Amino acid sequence: MHRLRSSSPPYALVVEGHSLVRMDAVSILEGAGFRVLDVATGEEAMRLLDKHGAEFALLFTAVGLSGHYDGFALARKAASDHPHIGIVVASGHHMPAPGDLPDSACFIKKPFSADVVYNHLQRILPDDTKPEPLRSISEPLQG
Repeated sequence: MHRLRSSSPPYALVVEGHSLVRMDAVSILEGAGFRVLDVATGEEAMRLLDKHGAEFALLFTAVGLSGHYDGFALARKAASDHPHIGIVVASGHHMPAPGDLPDSACFIKKPFSADVVYNHLQRILPDDTKPEPLRSISEPLQG
């Protein structure tokens, strides 16, 4: 992975154990203008974040992950180690309890739609890290 230039679309990391849900999340984020990498486990995500954390603008993770890191633990570790990264945590079974999510993260329920994801991204991402298509998508939502 190379250093991002300001004209390059930002990277998003999708972490989801279910391949069809992961493909859906990747498609939604690509539609928003991100370059997307996807992995199935929290450990794989932490390896990428440890090596290339400065390159990512967004972490999109499920709660239910196999291995040491569930989505809540992954979100807290990512927020601690890489505070510049926007974080979205999604689940259809687990609601966050106090302390589960870092202050900078947001939670969405599965199943999610592109509109729900885009609205959350509008809230959590600074304007300078939003890819151009996401900025364009937001214009009708603000009017």
